[in-house]
Amino acid sequence: MKLTFWGAARTVTGSMHEVEANGHRLLLDCGLYQGRRREAFERNRDLPVRAADVDAVLLSHAHIDHSGNLPSLARHGYEGLVHTSPATVDLCGAMLRDSAFLQEKDALFVNKRRRRRRALLGEDGEETTEPLYTTEDAEAILARFRGVDVGQGVEVAPGVRYSTVEAGHMLGSTAMVVEAESGGRTIRLGFSGDVGRKNLPIIRDPQTLPPVDYLILESTYGDRLHEPMDLAKNKLADTVRRTAARGGRIVAPAFAVGRTQQLVLMLHELMLEKEIPNIPIFVDSPLAVNVTEVFRKHTECYDAETREFLNDGKDPFGFSRMRYVREAAESKALNDLRGPMLILSASGMCEAGRVIHHLRNSIEDSRNTVLITGYQAENTLGRKIVERHAEVPIFGEPMRLRAEVVRLNELSGHADQAELVAWMEPVARGLKCVFLVHGEPRQQEVLGRLIEETYGVPVVAPERGERFELS
Repeated sequence: MKLTFWGAARTVTGSMHEVEANGHRLLLDCGLYQGRRREAFERNRDLPVRAADVDAVLLSHAHIDHSGNLPSLARHGYEGLVHTSPATVDLCGAMLRDSAFLQEKDALFVNKRRRRRRALLGEDGEETTEPLYTTEDAEAILARFRGVDVGQGVEVAPGVRYSTVEAGHMLGSTAMVVEAESGGRTIRLGFSGDVGRKNLPIIRDPQTLPPVDYLILESTYGDRLHEPMDLAKNKLADTVRRTAARGGRIVAPAFAVGRTQQLVLMLHELMLEKEIPNIPIFVDSPLAVNVTEVFRKHTECYDAETREFLNDGKDPFGFSRMRYVREAAESKALNDLRGPMLILSASGMCEAGRVIHHLRNSIEDSRNTVLITGYQAENTLGRKIVERHAEVPIFGEPMRLRAEVVRLNELSGHADQAELVAWMEPVARGLKCVFLVHGEPRQQEVLGRLIEETYGVPVVAPERGERFELS
């Protein structure tokens, strides 16, 4: 078995790992790389493997940094299947169509601005921006998806089997094992996907992998410990009360899958408990609207607390002061409203979608708050906001960051250092090597050292394109 790392190698985005086994080539994830726009576009467009040479894709979960470049694979001629959990199949149906739509719309928007600048400034040039992929490409790959129940094993290529366990990161997320015969023995490769945390809202807790020989392990928060989960609700309530008192609005960039639904459930509870003022709350994302319907469908993924919510006859994702916004005209109208409000909008790293427009209309007013609810990769707009740059670029124009910035790290869907080390403990003694991915170098260095000290297992943080022989 051979293993090559093409994405999420010493960075957090663009998860993609190539496995060669028994003469067949598989991809573990095929995510969008996010960062500096030109670099990201080129890396996502120029696939590191020939799509026609790939026999199967094994997808850990639906987040765009894990699934979002699958339409590019189809665009380049991929004809194999995408194996993943049933909930992920449905989530990707909404997410990849939305991603393709945004690719097309953003290209149109940039080209329109470029033509306007040429007309006003008399600039020459015919350069235009093309979308990374189209809705046609998204439909082509969605037709290749096949649902595999968690815990079920299937043969994905001759002599190559795939099975999964619950990862506890988001609805439908999985960790996986790839098994293949090599030299008369079976090699078992584990891939954590993104490891979640115990007691996250809505979803079940992460399960442990069965014994494996090698482990690809995420390391997003490998150098730190999270604050206790129960602080998130209090911090959210304080932020809403404080911003509303000064007449401001809260703009919360939130991943449309998982984080938005968790925040909606928490806000619902806070409203019922009368812990926040009775302000309007908007979920402004057609994707989040569609994804919420998928959440309602897949109750088999719920934890006991959310099932109890349903048993009491309540809708976890709907209440009187909350409104889901689907149409673009309604989204634009939000910027004309006055008075306190909360807007949840995608994307979570502020790299695309409607949230950029809301930030453009909010960040220069000190009454407002930007509520950061998830990890922000290097060079993204979200990271610049978290780092409190005096100016941040929005649609290519510098804007003053005067709004308050609040980070809700307590709600992170990623395991922290202690949780990662504990999650791998049951399989640690049988490991020959751990490969750290989905983390920045500092996080990987600290986590790798701790794993080696705790379990005596060699740890490698591979570079992009680095290849290993597993035996």
